[in-house]
Amino acid sequence: MTDQAALDELQQAIDEAFAGRERVSLREVYLRASEHVHVPADLLAHLNEPPEDDYTRAELTAAINDVIRRRGEQDSLGLLEVPGSDGDDSPG
Repeated sequence: MTDQAALDELQQAIDEAFAGRERVSLREVYLRASEHVHVPADLLAHLNEPPEDDYTRAELTAAINDVIRRRGEQDSLGLLEVPGSDGDDSPG
């Protein structure tokens, strides 16, 4: 599985966690992502770095993208799409 395919699986897990909800806990997203067999453990580890809190979809996506950038993986792994950002993945 390619890195992009794994990132797509993570995006799907995030979408599932937020289905019909404005905010979710990081723990809920981790649980959803861990149910996806195609999300590798090293990608799940990205969910251990943001502070445990409730997030909007855009806040969580930005936080995970920050982890990807801190690790220098943006070129190899890519970034998650921030909802409503029209390609701008910066928070706010």
